[in-house]
Amino acid sequence: MLNTPIGRRGLLQGAATVTASSYARILGANDRILMGLIGPGERGRGVLALFQKDKRVEVAALCDIYAAQIDRAKQMAPNAKVFKDHRGLLEMKELNVVQIATPDHWHAQCAIDALNAGKDVYVEKPLTLTIEEGPKIVKAARVNERVCQVGMQQRSGAHYIQARDEYIKPGKLGKITLARTWWHGNTYHLRRAPASLQTLPSNLDWARFLGPLKWREWDPQQYWNWRAYLDFGGGQVTDLFTHWIDVVHMFLGNEIPTSGVAAGGVYFAKDGRTAPDTINVLLEYGNEYTATFEATLAPGVRGEAVEICGTEGRLWIDRSRFEFHPAGRGAKPTIVEAQRDESRTDLLTLSHVNNFLECCRTRNRPNGDVLIGHRSAQASHLGNISYVQKRRLKFDPVREEILPL
Repeated sequence: MLNTPIGRRGLLQGAATVTASSYARILGANDRILMGLIGPGERGRGVLALFQKDKRVEVAALCDIYAAQIDRAKQMAPNAKVFKDHRGLLEMKELNVVQIATPDHWHAQCAIDALNAGKDVYVEKPLTLTIEEGPKIVKAARVNERVCQVGMQQRSGAHYIQARDEYIKPGKLGKITLARTWWHGNTYHLRRAPASLQTLPSNLDWARFLGPLKWREWDPQQYWNWRAYLDFGGGQVTDLFTHWIDVVHMFLGNEIPTSGVAAGGVYFAKDGRTAPDTINVLLEYGNEYTATFEATLAPGVRGEAVEICGTEGRLWIDRSRFEFHPAGRGAKPTIVEAQRDESRTDLLTLSHVNNFLECCRTRNRPNGDVLIGHRSAQASHLGNISYVQKRRLKFDPVREEILPL
């Protein structure tokens, strides 16, 4: 249950004493940005490469529990100091920015520690592992006057912004009653650990990887494919639905559902996972509309998108384009393609990184601000909680807490 409402009093009570000026001054347009990366795995290194497109960014520190990941990242940042414990990295007072790309169960602690150390933070989505962690991270960002961007890159996507501003805001869909989202056949959730990890490597700190979780013996699958285990992450719901429900929030302006229910199970991927391979989530937003999510890892179906449905038409959008379909027989759709890049650069994430770096200089709130990240993760968590508890949840949108039965 979420016991801490997000209000001004809740954010300020028990405030930490660190302020923005305690550790870092406001950056000028030409100032060097010293950055540390916690979790230089595949995603961490991919986003790191986008940070490095800004010549003012210097990667000064790397932290991971597995030396092999450090070695790969050192090829990108040969002069960076290396750490196994993120607290050592955060003791580097000269760092301005910290990128966090750890598994989900480490997000909250790393983010709060970094914010309390006076660093601006770019953290991968979902912001949290549990619904209770969100208010604590929001509070740390606000009290310490830090910029905190959550990696929900659609918020910075030009065609997402265009679709919202040209079709949703002017009311061209009429009365909106349903937001449908789906993500089928995401093969990343079916990864198998390589042979090199069948025995615990001597340079991988398994105990540190587990961190706050209960002890279990080395399991290469739980390390390599941690998204399939609810101890480490929220499966497809928090990994994928968090992106799409954030688009719904971005378009419709309401970030807090009032009820949630889910059903699913491990129907075919019998590999020891605890996160469902097939899941349906339904959220209600007041008496205005519902938002749904449908996902399966079954290999016979692929594709992902968001569809906003109204009385005057529907808007379909994914990362490559959007389509507006007016109501009425014979009405021709409007199709707008997203910007493309021949080098296959992830332009959505690059735009999101650039927005973050700009906000580090201006001190404005970023597109994927920490409170936005908390709210979208919170909506996803309601789906997982309902799935685990096998019941429909009622949610108080003012206090932001699950109501008792």
